[in-house]
Amino acid sequence: MDPTLKNRLLSGLKDQAPGLSPQLRLAAKYVTDNQADFGLDSIRETARKARVSTFTFVRLARLMGIDRFDDFREPFRHALVSLTEHVEGRDWLDRWRSAEVGGASQADAAANSLAVVQRSLQRQSPEKLHETVQMLLSARTVFLTAMRASFGLAYHFHYVARMALRSMELIPRHMSTAIDELNDAGPEDVLMAITFTPYSHETMEAAAFAKSKGTKLIFVTDSEIVAPGLEADMTLLVSTLSTHHFACNSGAMALMEVLLAMIFTEGGPEAHKRIAQYETLRRDHSAYWSAPKKQ
Repeated sequence: MDPTLKNRLLSGLKDQAPGLSPQLRLAAKYVTDNQADFGLDSIRETARKARVSTFTFVRLARLMGIDRFDDFREPFRHALVSLTEHVEGRDWLDRWRSAEVGGASQADAAANSLAVVQRSLQRQSPEKLHETVQMLLSARTVFLTAMRASFGLAYHFHYVARMALRSMELIPRHMSTAIDELNDAGPEDVLMAITFTPYSHETMEAAAFAKSKGTKLIFVTDSEIVAPGLEADMTLLVSTLSTHHFACNSGAMALMEVLLAMIFTEGGPEAHKRIAQYETLRRDHSAYWSAPKKQ
């Protein structure tokens, strides 16, 4: 089998998504977001999970130049990798799982977090992350936005990155909206938006507004197809699969840490100077607790 077929199909689905009907768009988004399940499940189960008809997937296959659903699914099945990738030294997980109280759920959640981190980092090429960091370092202003559960990721990234990146602003601030803060944004600026399914209305609105002003857009998200017609300049995909009802942000957090490390490295002497200044400032103003000296 052609090893490039799966990636070519995914690229085709992403390119055609804006012009598809709502039902076909749902099916295309399901395939791109759930590649492992798509490779395993029958057409009936796939349709049930995607909440469309089986015929919709047949139509989608034909749209991609493939006559049969099974032939459409085969490249995904062929490339399928277990959702629980190998992790060195998993004996501790087995010990947890054998515990009578809570062990199984604890072990499953831990294994999932490790796998999510691995999948998320494997998706990033050095070239893509280098380009992303250069976009941030060269921007006049870097606007960073996220809402609800994603806000914690944005807050941490902003708190650390601003020590090396003077131009970074976390929006919205105070009682304004992200759009208020983007009023003066332009082509020299960058908006970095963090959002995962179900996508925040405020974040998507801010992204569309930024693009309308010519501002570069970086998405940190879980799908190639977030909003048809809204094209990001850079999309950093992470896995958010979870053993509970809400998304697992372990992979996104790992990506944030990698970006921070690269910002500090590629920021050069100026970034290191700013970090040293912050450390001196905090030490001089007793920002960190220390035990009283014995008399």
